[in-house]
Formats: sequence, structure tokens, C-alpha cells
Amino acid sequence: MSYQRRYTTVAHVGPVAIGGDNPIRIQSMTTTNTNDTEACVAQAKRIIAAGGELVRLTTQGTREAENMRNISQALKEQGIMTPLVADVHFNARVADVAAQYCEKVRINPGNYVDPARTFRHLEYTDEEYQSELQKIDARLVPFINICKQHHTAVRIGVNHGSLSDRIMSRYGDTPAGIVESCMEFLRIFRREDFTDVVISIKASNTVVMVQSVRLLVEAMDREDMHYPLHLGVTEAGEGEDGRIKSAVGIGALLTEGIGDTIRVSLSEEPECEIPVARQLVDLIPECARLRSEAEAAISDDTIRLQLDAANVEQLQLKAAMAVGALLIDRKATKLVITSPLLTEEQAVMLADAILQAARIKFTKTEYISCPGCGRTLYNLQDTIRRIKAATAHLVGLKIGIMGCIVNGPGEMADADYGYVGAGPGRISLYRQKECVEKNIPEAEAVEKLLQLIEEDRTNNSKEA
Repeated sequence: MSYQRRYTTVAHVGPVAIGGDNPIRIQSMTTTNTNDTEACVAQAKRIIAAGGELVRLTTQGTREAENMRNISQALKEQGIMTPLVADVHFNARVADVAAQYCEKVRINPGNYVDPARTFRHLEYTDEEYQSELQKIDARLVPFINICKQHHTAVRIGVNHGSLSDRIMSRYGDTPAGIVESCMEFLRIFRREDFTDVVISIKASNTVVMVQSVRLLVEAMDREDMHYPLHLGVTEAGEGEDGRIKSAVGIGALLTEGIGDTIRVSLSEEPECEIPVARQLVDLIPECARLRSEAEAAISDDTIRLQLDAANVEQLQLKAAMAVGALLIDRKATKLVITSPLLTEEQAVMLADAILQAARIKFTKTEYISCPGCGRTLYNLQDTIRRIKAATAHLVGLKIGIMGCIVNGPGEMADADYGYVGAGPGRISLYRQKECVEKNIPEAEAVEKLLQLIEEDRTNNSKEA
């Protein structure tokens, strides 16, 4: 099924075309060590068997980038031509290497040339700021030439959690800054006449994600750009909450005709993401209709949805997708759901979960957890289960659980506490943006986090 914006440029990623009249493409990312060829091939095959049309792998160094050649060759020897995407952060040289062996390379404007985010406020004159842009230009053009030579596509992937200090200092932590971070790079690609480009703007906060993507579409339209868009809510979590949060954010845009490829980021095995993404795409026509009907019927600040579905998961996705944009835009702040599949109590719980995903009403602990990748430095899924079991009663508390430092402190800026992989078997703990304990042994880290939360709660209680 096709449901794209009318004027989208088509990006060619190996045999897969993205944008224009092509179907919305579904993808996921491996969690295996990219140096482990056998493990990566096995997991890529599971993603592909589930319906994944692109497979992304982290390439944190040149060694991993070089090994993409072996992974690609092993898959092709088995007749599997699914495009592979290299995910690059912090080291532009790695992108140059990966572009020789992959069908697509993702680069992050927040750390491609700019140094890693430190939350320092920097002051730039206009001349100094322009000089920084020239550094990006000088580094990006050779990469573009390598991509042209090898027919490699590029994703310009901006993450709310890894905006550079330079962008933050001029634009603040805003959708405008997120969009400008992307447009700086996109203008260079257009000038260099490189069109196999896909763009993503992601955040764990659904409101920021939706507002930023809409703003990007407006910015591209003003400059006569119409590149395909990759949609996703980062660090959405796992289980029911991860699915609902993804449906609210991704679904809000899909029902507006925005989006050419999607990834549902769940803290689960990557092949579990594919069926969820497929349902979101298949539900577009029905949810666009439901959204329109719900908007017309809003009264007393309340959306009322009467739904049926094949099963409870599909019902959850349908409800979240149908009302996501309405809640994000604050057309209403209350939600009532009725369905033959749910008891009255279950319907209230689903409505509350959707309202929380849209950042309106918090009725339970909020977990901002990444899906994991080859950078993950501890057992992510087991750790999430342990932290949730110990903190599920702390209504309204926000806890970030991150496999590595790439988006850690930034994506957790909205969180009260953070648990971040700092090195093999080592964890750093954060109170909001501040790192309060570094390099704790993994075996002690969950207990240390719980102690930190309890100490703060005790101190706050005394002060009150």
C-alpha cells in the first residue's frame, strides 16, 4: 500500500526504493556485535524473515565498518539482497569506510563533525558560527563523493538526544534547533546533487518528535526539497507501553501522509518490531478516517472512541494511532475508549496509557529505554525488567535506561534518573543531566540506582 507525500524524491537503497509512490518500507536494527559475522547474519535473517526490508547495524569503529563487507557477503551468498545500513556516530572516518560496503550509511549531524554533547553553552559570533559550518562542509563533501562512487544512500539521522552544543547554544533544545541541525547537512547534499538521501528526526518525547518532523516538512517545502522521511520514536520502551508510544508518535504523522519508511524501536528482540510496524502501515486508512471522525466529535475536551479489532494489541495500536495527533495538538486532553475486547477497567488503563504517551497525564512510572544495538554494554532486557519490578509503583517518575552514551544524557534530559552503559560491564548513573556516579560495576548498578532514588525521595520528604 502506498501513502506518501505527493512530491517526495525517491531514494534508492540497493534494490529498495524509498519515497514517491513506493510502499512504506519497514526496518529494524540488530543488537549483535558487528564484529561477530555469524551472529549478525543470523539476526539479520530473523529480521528479514519477519518482513524487514532494511537491516541496520552499528559501526562504532573502522573495524566494525570493515566487517560489514563480510556480513553483506555472507547474506548475498545465501541469496539475500536486503540492503544493509551502517549506523555511525562520533567518527566521520567510519562513515567513509562503511560507505564502501553498505547500501546505506546513517550519519548523525549532532556528532559527525561537532564534538559530543556536553551541555555547555557556547557563544559564537556569526563569523565563528559560519566557520563551524565550513568545517562540516569540508568533511561532508569527501563522504558524499565516496557515496556517489559506490552508489551508497545516506540517512541524515537527527536525534533530539544528541544535538550538538553548537546547535543548542544558538537554537536551544527546541524543534527549530532539531530541524536546523538537519537542514545544514541537507543543503550540502542538494548543492552536491546527491539525491539518495533519507531523513529522520527522532525523539523519545512524542510531542517533540511530531512537532519537529512537521517543522522539517515545512522547512523542506520552503527550500523546494522533498526527500523521503524515516519515522520513529526513540527509546520507546518495551511491551504495551513501547507499542502505544510508537503508535502515538509514528501514527500521528502517518495519518497526515507523512512518512516513507518506519522503525518501531522496542527494547525487545529486533524481529519483534517488524509485525508492529507492519500493523501501523496497514492501519493508516482506517486510522486516518477514525482521526477525522474523532476530531469532528470532540466535546467537553474529550475524545470518545468506540473500537473493535482482531486482538487487543491491534486495538491498542489502532486507538493510539487514531488519536495521537489530536492529543499531541491538544485538541482534547481526555480520552474515553469502549470496545467489546476490553473491560471497563482495561479501557480506562488503555486510555491512560495513550494520554501518558502523548505527554498529557502521567498515571504510572515512565521508562525511556532504548532498543539496544551492537553498542549496548550490558544485558538490556534483563536490566529493564529488574528496574521496572522495583520502581513500577513510583507514579510519574521518569527513568532512562540506555545501552550506551550515544543518546544517553540527551534523550534522558526529560528523565528524573538515568542508567547508562559506560563501558563493558560498567554503568554510570544520572540525576537528570548530571552524572552522579561513574563506572559502577554492572552487578551493583541497579541497587545503586534504587538507593539514589530512595535517598532523594527521603531528602525531599524531609525538606517538605
